[in-house]
Amino acid sequence: MIAFGRMALWAASIAAGLALSASALAQKTLRVVMHSDLKSFDPIWSGAYIVRNHGYLVWDTLFAMDEKFQIKPQMVDKWSTSDDGLVWTFTLRDGLEWQDGTPVTTDDVIASLKRWAARDSMGQKLAQALKEWQAVDAKTFRLVFKEKFGLVLESLGKPSVAVPFIMPKRLAETDPFKAIEEVVGSGPFIFKKDEWKPGEKVVYVKNPKYKPRAEPASGLAGGKVAKVDRVEWIWIPDPQTQVNALINGEVDMLEIVSNDLMPLLEKEKDITVVKSSVGNQYIFRPNWRVAPFDNPKIRQAAAMALNQEDFLKGIIGDPRFYRTCKSLFPCGSPLATDAGMKGWIEGNAAKAREMLKEAGYDGTVVVIPYPTDLQVIGNMGPIAKSLLEKAGFKVEVQPSDWQSMVNRLISKKGPPSEGGWTAFLTSWSHVDILDPLMTPSLVSTCEKARAGWPCDEKMEKLRDAYARETDLAKKKAIAEEVQVYNLQAVTHVWLGEWFGAAAFRKNISGWLTPPVTVFWNIEKK
Repeated sequence: MIAFGRMALWAASIAAGLALSASALAQKTLRVVMHSDLKSFDPIWSGAYIVRNHGYLVWDTLFAMDEKFQIKPQMVDKWSTSDDGLVWTFTLRDGLEWQDGTPVTTDDVIASLKRWAARDSMGQKLAQALKEWQAVDAKTFRLVFKEKFGLVLESLGKPSVAVPFIMPKRLAETDPFKAIEEVVGSGPFIFKKDEWKPGEKVVYVKNPKYKPRAEPASGLAGGKVAKVDRVEWIWIPDPQTQVNALINGEVDMLEIVSNDLMPLLEKEKDITVVKSSVGNQYIFRPNWRVAPFDNPKIRQAAAMALNQEDFLKGIIGDPRFYRTCKSLFPCGSPLATDAGMKGWIEGNAAKAREMLKEAGYDGTVVVIPYPTDLQVIGNMGPIAKSLLEKAGFKVEVQPSDWQSMVNRLISKKGPPSEGGWTAFLTSWSHVDILDPLMTPSLVSTCEKARAGWPCDEKMEKLRDAYARETDLAKKKAIAEEVQVYNLQAVTHVWLGEWFGAAAFRKNISGWLTPPVTVFWNIEKK
């Protein structure tokens, strides 16, 4: 009876949270359950995909990737390159305004790119090759290089973490290792901070000052036409409750469907389920700063102990939506290879135990935080614990919500006794890991690297060589060398590929199936 009463109260609170005001009902409102709650606004400071998705609603980019994975102009109208390839000149298109009505200028652009380059894997390499960021006038700027850089447009049009979003100069001058606290954008939607309720709802409204490009929307490029007045992210942590809300019409869309509930939605005549065209890669990320993973031999032992099949079956389950993949770069992509991978990532506990003994492992506990509110990675911690313990590691897993975990990963660099951590597991979209320069987990610049903080001079030299090279065959050879070398360095361990699926009611149209969930071009009847 008590349990039933609690369920009734919970259901009532959810219904109240989903209720729309009279003014909202008069508008076209798209209600979506995203993969996570939003607790940070800054997609440069945070690597969380939910913050990146927030960024695409409110900010714009100089270039963007279309549905064919080609880089196209977005805020840029035209550009040119000097004969020697060292000077790139860009002109912004007309009509770009911040939501407060002030114009977007090259000062905003340069400040934004500098902040992005301090945190992003590709941005860091671009900045190293750069001689000068040069403002020509209010709409024109130049990148002047001291040496050739082969991925200029690919960097400026980077589709995922960290996306080079353009922000107002005063926000972009924030320390890149501190989060901004204000959101002022020039994108297709405006963030309504006054309606933001953490753990419950995030609200965006159509930006009347936004001027879309003239061409049709394609992937993340083209005309970003907002066809609904409001977008509401409704946070419902329980997957079954999410599905019920979609079936009952309380929400319009689920960004990611829990795989074990997929058959239920596939039977519903009013629901469309769409498999993503872009996959994801699971990874294990050791912390190089603390024991025991400050020892490369012990990192190698972990790579030997882990098994892709266990993670894929234990989390995804349905073989339609996963595949094992020995390649560091996505299977099926131009750089995919199984070079050096024989015998690795197959759960060889006996071999891993031998490697641990040779490395002098002293029983230091491996502390792994994991999220309880993010279904697509939530079970990774317990699975890793089981596999590592079979190999002789001592492991403690620590549950929390995803956003709290992300903040811990970024801010706590000390040992677990000081609130830190030893390793974590997560997932990266394929559009984040297409090559050695783009892949965030390969960045080995010590304190400037992302959480895990690999520090490896040889890895950085390989990534520099890839950035300078223009010959495709030579680039592929360098990428293969990166994969083979990473079995020694172990910046991370790749644990197989999975494909998500979105679900929406059939009165919703215009879904673009881009590599990132976006909300322009979507109509609601």
